[in-house]
Amino acid sequence: MSATQIILLIAAYFGLLIFISYLTGRKSGNDAFFKGNKQSPWYVVAFGMIGASLSGVTFISVPGWIEASQFSYMQMVLGYIIGYAVIGLVLLPLYYKLNLTSIYTYLETRFGNYSYKTGASFFLISRVIGASFRLFLVANVLQIILFDDLGVEFWQTVTITVLLIWLYTFKSGIKTIVWTDTLQTLFMLIAVGVTIYFVSDNIDLNGQSSLGFILDNDLSKIFFFDDYKAGNYFWKQFISGAFIAIVMTGLDQDMMQKNLTCKTLKDAQKNMFWFTIVLTIVNFIFLSLGLLLTVYAQQNGIDAHKDDLFAVLAQNHLGTGVFIFFLLGLIAAAYSSADSALTSLTTSFSIDILDIEKKYDDAQQIKIRKKIHIAISLVLIAVIIIFKYVLKDASVIAKLFKFAGYTYGPLLGLYAYGLFTKWQVKDKIVPLIAILSPILSYIISINSLKWFGFEFGFFILILNGLLTFIGLLLIRKKTDLVANSAN
Repeated sequence: MSATQIILLIAAYFGLLIFISYLTGRKSGNDAFFKGNKQSPWYVVAFGMIGASLSGVTFISVPGWIEASQFSYMQMVLGYIIGYAVIGLVLLPLYYKLNLTSIYTYLETRFGNYSYKTGASFFLISRVIGASFRLFLVANVLQIILFDDLGVEFWQTVTITVLLIWLYTFKSGIKTIVWTDTLQTLFMLIAVGVTIYFVSDNIDLNGQSSLGFILDNDLSKIFFFDDYKAGNYFWKQFISGAFIAIVMTGLDQDMMQKNLTCKTLKDAQKNMFWFTIVLTIVNFIFLSLGLLLTVYAQQNGIDAHKDDLFAVLAQNHLGTGVFIFFLLGLIAAAYSSADSALTSLTTSFSIDILDIEKKYDDAQQIKIRKKIHIAISLVLIAVIIIFKYVLKDASVIAKLFKFAGYTYGPLLGLYAYGLFTKWQVKDKIVPLIAILSPILSYIISINSLKWFGFEFGFFILILNGLLTFIGLLLIRKKTDLVANSAN
């Protein structure tokens, strides 16, 4: 496939997204940008959230996990189910009851301004890093397969990538994203399905169906109960998965902003129910793809592993058709998470940090929001370029989750304390607790094997949240109980 054809494919794809932006962006203001006018059909939100949850990281990294980790990732996915149930039954009723635009406004209601700003700030840091990881991966792949040959520098690739996202989100934000993410999820799933079909057709299945071959293969082992010290031990991954789902979806403005565009709480809960079922199936499909790609590489003596596996095989070995769908799927997966990240960052900074809803009239709010939208885009460009020289070895998805363990941990502790206790806290000290908890968690984590003979892995999120919770207990106001309405 020539460079010209790839560019035309990408141009056509973004032309379609911009057209959707035009259709959804007419007569739109801040209510459309932040809340989608609360008119989004729940089934559209549910389907679109699949793409936003998976991202380009999943598209590239999860298939590459199989060789070393088999299907152990499914243990974490099963944990997600518990986490999503907590979101649907506990967090969504709270958010709808308080009629929130930013979910971190709850922290102001419950604790005070310092806690509120702390929670929002940790989200902003988390999401900037997370979105940058995802976009870095995709930009890097596009650089290798296309832009290097054209003499385009990496920073130029990144700039173009982010500006394209800004172009179709700047007017209507979440209202547009609900619909573009649906399209992008569809492209991503078609890409995976087509690749599975072609790979299955080109490997020795031992006379079995594709599903039979996958289930009988040693690489499809899901459950690991042998060694509680190991990173793939079932209960460690299952429990971690539950908490990762709670914090990276339920306590994340990016994901919850989509849920809050649904008309009613009941619709939002239906969205979470069906989203859980479909996401579980889709993750299994991604792992199945990884198994088939790994077998294909082994049978054909191809040296491709981890994050390179899918890209190398699609570009060089599986034919033009698969490569086209690979590109479409990769771009769709990347942009379906990046566009909502850009919008949620703009929302959180506007509402939580600058308080534009309280300080300015509607016309001024729109002007400020547009400036913030541009500023966040520039920040993402800068961070991705930095990652080019910092991010080198370990799996991208592992780095993402590891970082999330440190940045989402304080959010987990704050919300757990707010929901499950009646005590108030000394609000001004909360930022100190939120900073010290990740630092202490890191010290414990790097020494855990020596001290306890135990590796925390993704468990670091739970440890971090627990330390935050304990810290809040230590600074509680014993005589000042929260009013029932705040809980």
